[in-house]
Amino acid sequence: MRIIDIIIKKKQGLALSPEEIYFFIDGYVNGEIPDYQVSALLMAILFKGLKNDEMLALTKAMLESGEQIDLSLINGICVDKHSTGGVGDKTTLVFAPLIASCGLKIAKMSGRGLGHTGGTLDKLESIPNFSIDLTSKEFINQVNDISIAVIGQTANITPADKKLYALRDVTGTVDSIGLIASSIMSKKLASGANFILLDVKVGKGAFMKTEEEARRLARAMVDIGNGFGRKTVAILTNMEEPLGYMVGNSLEVIEAIETLKGNVNNDFKNLCYALAQEMLLMTSSCKDEDEALFTIEQKIKSLEALEKLKEMITYQHGNPEVINDYSLLPQAKSQIEVKAEKAGYVAELNALDIGLAAMLLGSGRERKEDEIDLGVGIKLSKKVGDYVNKGDTLFTLYSNGKNEDKAKEKALNAYKIVSSKVNPKPLIIDIIR
Repeated sequence: MRIIDIIIKKKQGLALSPEEIYFFIDGYVNGEIPDYQVSALLMAILFKGLKNDEMLALTKAMLESGEQIDLSLINGICVDKHSTGGVGDKTTLVFAPLIASCGLKIAKMSGRGLGHTGGTLDKLESIPNFSIDLTSKEFINQVNDISIAVIGQTANITPADKKLYALRDVTGTVDSIGLIASSIMSKKLASGANFILLDVKVGKGAFMKTEEEARRLARAMVDIGNGFGRKTVAILTNMEEPLGYMVGNSLEVIEAIETLKGNVNNDFKNLCYALAQEMLLMTSSCKDEDEALFTIEQKIKSLEALEKLKEMITYQHGNPEVINDYSLLPQAKSQIEVKAEKAGYVAELNALDIGLAAMLLGSGRERKEDEIDLGVGIKLSKKVGDYVNKGDTLFTLYSNGKNEDKAKEKALNAYKIVSSKVNPKPLIIDIIR
C-alpha cells in the first residue's frame, strides 16, 4: 500500500477503505509518512468529503492511536458534554455540577481557549490553586466520591488527532465537516462516557456560521457516536450574540456561580437548563421534560448543585471560598464603562467582535503557547432586544491597560442600534438525535 495511491484515490472522489485510513493514520503517527503527503490528502478530503463509513474508520483509527480512559471502575451512569466553542460559553461550570447533583457521573476532559472562544480549563484555573492535572486513579476516585471531575486532556489521548489538527491549522484544511467530526468524536469516545451530549454552536461567534453547516456537523457527530454504541444527541444553539453577560475567565466563573445560586435568569441559564434536561432524558433519569425541569429547579433551589461545584473545587485543590468571595479571583485594575451614543433597540450584538475585543484585552490567546490574563474581560449591560437610552452603559471593559482603545472600538462596532423593536433569535435551534 502506498500513500500516493491513497491521495490520488481521494482526489478522484472515491471512498477510502478502513485499511487505507488505518495505513495513513498509523504511518503519519509513526513518522513514516511526511507532512507534505498528509497535507495533500487532507486537501483532497476537504474538497471531496468523507462518507459515513470513512468518518467512522477515521475516528476509530485516531481513537486507537493512543490511550482510552476506562470508566468501568466508576459506579453509575457516566455522561459527557462537548461544546463546539463560543463567546461567553461557561456552560460546563453549571451543567457539570448540576448533572452530578442529579445522580449522574460526569468524568470530563476539557480544553483551553484559542482565538475568540474561551476554554473551560482557563476558567477553572481562575480559581486559586485549582488543579486540572489528576492521575487516572485520582480522576476515577473523585468521580466515584462526588460524581464530578473536570481535568485537562492527557498527553496520550488521540495523538493522531493532535498531529493532524496542527497540520490542518497551517494548511487551510480545518473547515472540513468530516475531519472536524472525526477529530471531536475521537476525543469524546476516548474519554469513555456512554452518553454524549453535543452543543453545536451556530452563528457569528461560532466556528459554524450557518445553520446548514452546523446541522451537517451535528448529524455527522451523532452518527459517529451512535455508530460506536454511545448514545449521542446534538443540540444546535444560537451563537449570534455572546452567551450570558460575562466574557472573560474570572468574570465567567462569577456568572456561573451566580447561576448555581439561582440569581441569574438569562439565555445562559436557559441553555444550562436545556442541556441538563436533555441529559436527564437521554439517560432515562426522568420520564419527561416537566419532571426533568422540576428536578433541575429543585437542585438549584436546594443549593445541591452549588455544593457539587464547591466539592469539585476542594477535591482539585482549589480554594472553595471563591463561592462566596469573588475578590479571591484574579481582578482587573480598572473598569471602563462605555455608553450608548444614541437611543434605540439593540438589533445586533456580534459575538465574534465581542470575543475579539476581550481577546485584545488579554483574555484569549492567538497561539496555544500565549499567556492569558485571567482577570480581564467584558461585562455586557445590553443585549439583543433591549432598549437603550443615549448615555446608558452598553458594556464595561475590565482591563489591565492592554489595548483598551482597540477593544472599546471593536466592542462598540459589535452593537447595532435601530429605532424598531427587535426580538432575539431562539436559543435552541434544533435537536439532532
